[in-house]
Amino acid sequence: MTDILVVEATESDLPLILRAERLDGYDAVVGRWDEVRHRLALADKKYRYFLAKDGNEVVGFAIVRDWASPDRVSLIKRIAMLKPGQGYGSRFLQSVLDRIFNETDVHRVWLGVFPENVRARRAYLAAGFVPEGIARGSAYFGGSYRDELVMAVLRTEWDAAGS
Repeated sequence: MTDILVVEATESDLPLILRAERLDGYDAVVGRWDEVRHRLALADKKYRYFLAKDGNEVVGFAIVRDWASPDRVSLIKRIAMLKPGQGYGSRFLQSVLDRIFNETDVHRVWLGVFPENVRARRAYLAAGFVPEGIARGSAYFGGSYRDELVMAVLRTEWDAAGS
């Protein structure tokens, strides 16, 4: 497999990001924002948007919140692949973690995943994330509150893995 190129996204990438969020089935597991909310986040220095590219083809995107936070904690808010199940997601996730830990002094990267999203949970475990517990009713999603499994990886764990 070829390496995934990770590049920062810009406002011109919004149509692709919106399309990725709206793939069949993603409404139940990935989340989606409208264009206005994405534009606000893209303009906010606390956020970084990344694209995953295989050659010239964009195959996914990720949103990192609290980039270079003074608290040294960042959140992977969203990761969505345009071609799920082809191995891009795991490699992209690892590349995003590498960017966070190499470009900031962040100590902890965390995310929330719906407990029933087994595919995502396996990918996060493989990337070094450790399950920490259930955050009850922490996600307002599709008109209702849902629980999230909180998972995190610490810089010391990332370093020990040789990333």
